[in-house]
Amino acid sequence: MFHRKPLEERIAERQAKLPPLKEGKHFEHGPAKFVFVALLVVVVAMHVVGLAIVMHFS
Repeated sequence: MFHRKPLEERIAERQAKLPPLKEGKHFEHGPAKFVFVALLVVVVAMHVVGLAIVMHFS
């Protein structure tokens, strides 16, 4: 279409230009990282609030 390379070839060329990933410094999926961190924060906050409520009524 319009004399462009196929999408797979364009993606492969773009990935070939990237520097190699550093071990331990790479998280595969950005949105998954965001969801994981958000859930972790929510769980910690709920525990702190629950502890404060229990301490208040005892």
